[in-house]
Amino acid sequence: MKSARILLIDDEAIALTNLSHVLRKEGYEVTACKDGATGLAALAQETFDLVLTDLKMPGLDGMEVLRRVQAEHPHVPVIMITGHATLDSAVAAMKAGAFHYLAKPFRLAEAREVVRSALELSAARRENRELRLKVEQLQNPHTLITQDLAMQRLLETARRVAGTDSSVVIYGESGTGKELLARYLHQHSRRVQGPFIAFNCGALSEELAASELFGHEKGAFTGAQARRIGLVEAAHGGTLFLDEVADLPPSVQVKLLRVLQEREVLRVGAVEPVKVDVRIIAASNRDLQQAVEAGQMRADLYFRLNVVTLALPPLRERRDDIPLLAYFFLRKFAVTMDRPVKEITPKAMQRLMEYDYPGNVRELSNFIERGVALAGGEVLDVQHLPQHLGKLTVRVFTPEIASAPTTLEAQEREHILRALELARGNRSEAARMLGIDRVSLWRKLKKYGLYDK
Repeated sequence: MKSARILLIDDEAIALTNLSHVLRKEGYEVTACKDGATGLAALAQETFDLVLTDLKMPGLDGMEVLRRVQAEHPHVPVIMITGHATLDSAVAAMKAGAFHYLAKPFRLAEAREVVRSALELSAARRENRELRLKVEQLQNPHTLITQDLAMQRLLETARRVAGTDSSVVIYGESGTGKELLARYLHQHSRRVQGPFIAFNCGALSEELAASELFGHEKGAFTGAQARRIGLVEAAHGGTLFLDEVADLPPSVQVKLLRVLQEREVLRVGAVEPVKVDVRIIAASNRDLQQAVEAGQMRADLYFRLNVVTLALPPLRERRDDIPLLAYFFLRKFAVTMDRPVKEITPKAMQRLMEYDYPGNVRELSNFIERGVALAGGEVLDVQHLPQHLGKLTVRVFTPEIASAPTTLEAQEREHILRALELARGNRSEAARMLGIDRVSLWRKLKKYGLYDK
């Protein structure tokens, strides 16, 4: 892992040398400067994760350094160091935005802890900034937001398919974004200037489904007081998306098959068919082959539709996308609700990362919408999320129980392994997730034989 870079500014040569030595022993890259002007010049040329500056210095003092860092590098935390410890100077530095205030002579353990905490803040700010930048780059409302490799491969396949007129079946659990993927196909097709029309095939009577899809002539049935074109005709030159296509009544499936085979539609009550140019994209949250075997779907319709298959993974299988999606929804709902919420705390993000999302992306969107509505300031925290997230996260870490319960030590070992996995091997981050310090985590790693994991 890349070591943190620290800019140290102090006009006292001995203090500068000693603190530089201590920080380098901790594994940090340190650039030492003897005055404020030199330090700011270094900051203008290089990237740093943290600034430690003496308060009382000739020329540019620590308060001026703090003001310049906040103005030009607002994501870099600043720690004040001084041998002139007074309550007034501490309050002034903290009010001006300093992360912390260390008074000489300070204890090394205290300095290490303050530096570690400031660097954690710096890393969180950097990650949040990167996530926001990615979200801002996704200006197309029909772009699927992802950094997951499997999803990226799926989108590459979708882009290749989009340029054809082949029928597509999209599989995925409820809330995974099947309609969004269908819109993505439409946006990357030659039909992009034509209409995109979505229709949910479930919970409609045979008569109503036929009328909605294929239209009807005046007097075709009771209440048909005028001719009406259906969604198939309305989608002429564009794309028709049929969600839960296996739920269509059998007679409607026959008429849909005619559209696919003959490229024409026969309105209810009509004699002459109407030619249509439309691409059909179907979707289902269950296996259509099984629907055919169960007699719920015509085999010939299935084969006509199932030219290309795209399967959307559930959100629990693409956890790397959770932070990116969370910040996308945070920005969206902050704008629509006119709220100042800009950040998600590490604890809240951890809670979001641990949840299994049976409702997938739609459920995550609901959580963030709720959080933005409840947050009173600029930060969305754990208390703004539904309480059941904390209750359900246990099952993410707990192994399956076959007959007898496992020991507490076995469960703790599994819990630590899961934290290391979520933290991608970063032990400081894993310790933070577990709510313990690094020394305690080190002891447990040694205890369970995980030190080399």
